[in-house]
Amino acid sequence: MAAPVEVPVPSPRAEHGRGGGDLRAKRDARAGLALVSPTVIVVLVMVVLPVLWALVLSFQEIRLIDLQSFSLGGDYSLANYERLFSSTGFFAALRNTLAYSILGTAGAIGFGLLAALLVRGSFRGRGIVRGIFLLPWVAPVVAVTFVWQVLLSPQLGVVNAIGTDVLGWDAPIPFLTQREGTITVFGVSLGVPTALLTVIVFEWWRSFPFAFLFILARLQAVPGDIEEAARVDGATPTQVFWHIILPQLAGVIALLAVLRFIFTFNAFDEIYLLTGGGAGTEVLATQVYSLLTARADIGAAAAVAMFMAAVLAVFLFVYFRFFGGKEQM
Repeated sequence: MAAPVEVPVPSPRAEHGRGGGDLRAKRDARAGLALVSPTVIVVLVMVVLPVLWALVLSFQEIRLIDLQSFSLGGDYSLANYERLFSSTGFFAALRNTLAYSILGTAGAIGFGLLAALLVRGSFRGRGIVRGIFLLPWVAPVVAVTFVWQVLLSPQLGVVNAIGTDVLGWDAPIPFLTQREGTITVFGVSLGVPTALLTVIVFEWWRSFPFAFLFILARLQAVPGDIEEAARVDGATPTQVFWHIILPQLAGVIALLAVLRFIFTFNAFDEIYLLTGGGAGTEVLATQVYSLLTARADIGAAAAVAMFMAAVLAVFLFVYFRFFGGKEQM
């Protein structure tokens, strides 16, 4: 009688280690894909497709009236970009945009840093002061621009009333409608872009609470014993700020510079509501709007928008290349 043949049976642990682990990994991958897919779909529909659509339009000479008959098989050319880079109006808007973005970003961060330092210590009513500092950011932009228009009005504004009655101005200054004014410094007359500087100052006032929140949060995380040790060693408040506090804020300030530059580079509401893009305050965003509404030139407007997107993409690349790693450390 033949001996029975024993068939090796895999242990449950071995089966669990091979097939069970693979099945679990596949289930986790499917679950992760299911969780991420709504966000991916929203990004594709709301971001990627409009950008691709604008990119296609920028290479075609198309008017608003021809949009219904538009087809992807149309004639593609660089005519829009050639007209763009040969237009003096485009370069004027680009200069205004860069001036507004750079000065607006620097001023907002500077005032935000100053405000954070002012309310860093404990004092009675600190919570109320912090809440007041946030009002420019949380208030509706339509309301605050209307208030500024009234305050700066040559006929009814408080600013011009104080200037003519107290400060001795010769005449009221039309801050929002004057392209260029003249100031005299030590007997030398200098031309000043009045309206552009006014909207930049408005950007400082409007946006400094955003920087204030970030900087204040970082300041509260700075160890106090380091500053105390520096003071014991004889460091002055200025030295403490430059050598201890400011290096601690470098990463936050770099992040704020990127975010604020992006926001101001794309700014439209504030400038349009204050000046309508007139008096030398036309920026690229208002130029896109005027190309669409006044000239109904979709191709040229899309070309300007693509140029703006390219500039911001380069700026983001520079940030992540030189500052992104430092922020993660």
